[in-house]
Amino acid sequence: MTTLLVAATGGHLAQLYQLRPRLVAPGSPVVWATFDSPQSRSMLASESVEFVPYTAPRDYRRVAANVPLAIRILKRHQIDAVISTGSGIALSFLPAARAMGRSAHYIESAARSEGPSRTGRILQRIPGIQLSAQYRSWARPPWDLSVSVFDDFVATQMTEQPIHSVVVTLGTIQGYGFRRLLERLVTIIPADCDVLWQTGESDVDGLPITAHPYLPQHELHSAMAQADAVIAHAGIGSALGALNAGRRPILVPRRSAYAEHVDDHQLQIARELHGRDLALYREALDLSWEDVRSAARWRVAPPPST
Repeated sequence: MTTLLVAATGGHLAQLYQLRPRLVAPGSPVVWATFDSPQSRSMLASESVEFVPYTAPRDYRRVAANVPLAIRILKRHQIDAVISTGSGIALSFLPAARAMGRSAHYIESAARSEGPSRTGRILQRIPGIQLSAQYRSWARPPWDLSVSVFDDFVATQMTEQPIHSVVVTLGTIQGYGFRRLLERLVTIIPADCDVLWQTGESDVDGLPITAHPYLPQHELHSAMAQADAVIAHAGIGSALGALNAGRRPILVPRRSAYAEHVDDHQLQIARELHGRDLALYREALDLSWEDVRSAARWRVAPPPST
């Protein structure tokens, strides 16, 4: 049986990649469908991949435009089952898969701790699509319970050590910046601290930093594993990246009121991981160097399969 794994880049792809061993039997053929980015090319370098045009949040015209491509991919690879963690790219593939008689499974993002996303609410209207939540609190029909990507992480507090290096990572989302966080960080991080700034599409003009909009996945992972602390926007991909690197990140949610994201779902992520002791949640303007020192005192044990 050939399985097509479908996910937008960023946190959606990071989740599906981490969940794959639980979803697909070892040795079974797999094809990926995602967007073309440094993250996807690095993470899926040894995989069979179909790159599809980028679908921005709530861009339903692009969702419809990608449906014929989705059908061609399903036919070309003789796909038997499609699994997706979203976001909008799922709307191009899962309904098409059901219409062609293929198995279709949507796993809601771990970013959604209070209920399904708009993508999830649309898909639950389509008969025959299996729907899974990652939180028991709202897993009720038509949603069943899937294991959360965060369940197997354990954080341990260590002895305080000097902070020599920090990684700042703002993810890969297109069309949204997070300059507000960068402006705060340049005022609190000491000048002698070595900082890797992965800034995405944030405006960095005039800031005293060396910005890297995007980095290959393996480079970012290595940097986080060697850093004393990680400060990230509260995206699922960045949170998972830090945890898999053994770091308990400071998570700062983007806010829709400042045009930093389409909605405020990152607040759910930050609060959820803060409650699990897997992250420190702070708002951008409240972040202090003492918070960074506190986060640096923790280490995280990743799942055995990571």
